[in-house]
Amino acid sequence: MTVIYILVAILVFGVIIIIHETGHFIAAKSFGVKVNEFSIGMGPRLFGWGKGETAYSLRLLPIGGFVSMEGEDDASPDPRAFGQKPAWQRLIIICAGAFMNLVLGFIVLVVVTSFSGGITTTEVAGFFEDTAPSHQSGLEVGDKIIKVNGMRVFCDADISYQFQIDEDRTFEMTVIRGGEKLVLPEVTFDGTVSEDGGSGLVIDFYVVGEKVNPFTVLSYSGRKFVSVGRMIWLSLFDLIRGRFTINDLSGPVGIVGAIGDVVGSTAKGVAFGEMILNLMSFVVFITINVGIFNLLPIPALDGARAFFIIVEMIRRKPIDPRREGLVHFVGLVLLFGLMAVVTVLDIIKLI
Repeated sequence: MTVIYILVAILVFGVIIIIHETGHFIAAKSFGVKVNEFSIGMGPRLFGWGKGETAYSLRLLPIGGFVSMEGEDDASPDPRAFGQKPAWQRLIIICAGAFMNLVLGFIVLVVVTSFSGGITTTEVAGFFEDTAPSHQSGLEVGDKIIKVNGMRVFCDADISYQFQIDEDRTFEMTVIRGGEKLVLPEVTFDGTVSEDGGSGLVIDFYVVGEKVNPFTVLSYSGRKFVSVGRMIWLSLFDLIRGRFTINDLSGPVGIVGAIGDVVGSTAKGVAFGEMILNLMSFVVFITINVGIFNLLPIPALDGARAFFIIVEMIRRKPIDPRREGLVHFVGLVLLFGLMAVVTVLDIIKLI
């Protein structure tokens, strides 16, 4: 089963990498840039094919890939070189990979939502008990929750996120009631205490469901897409603020373990179709994460390359390629160092 989990993880990584690099490839070809190599994977080359100007290759480590363009990292007199193209074209080429990851995330979201039994809204349908604390503290049937603790609610996942980071089981909720916006300053819930001393929150209401149709699928998928993207940003800020630590990060080993939990759920009675949908939902999170993370201005990532191009456009003068290359090299070393640390921590968690 471990081998199956690894193969599924490689398939997931492979799809995300191929989509990302295809974005760079299509954009480069569209602007007439010469592409020397399209590679899936990193490290030693396993095999390759192609007789034209572009060599296609598969490499040993399924942790990334690259599109090698003429004149990308050094000066080239070739008129089709990357560095010879206008800055705005180079910017589009650099950002195209992350854009394709985001497009993939939305498409998979549409598929997952289409095959769901129903679409969850944020409108309160009822309470499990008449004495439910949230009801007694102001929440009513028919209320459409649009904000929780000041955060805009795009879908049910946003409410769940606020519940997960709760500290006192009391929330400020903004709802639409009877067509009017109403602020409920203190909506409270009961709490639970687990055997290990952890605390939880008892959700005492349920929400209205919508039927699946083209309009509701596209609407929910769009809102869920924005919600997932925002949660990734919030998680990044929480990491910077110290709410999360490096122990909460996951690398390839941790992701393989998470994929294993999803795939292995069939052995615990989960239907195969449901498992596939859960796996696709996991793919949504990973590919949107990759798209957003790649656009961060971190050396060695697409975001840093885009940043240098934007600076060039502002100052109307290119950055010294040697200095930019040094920045990316240092960033790549630090990035691999972080990946190594996270991988070791993932392995320790599995032991």
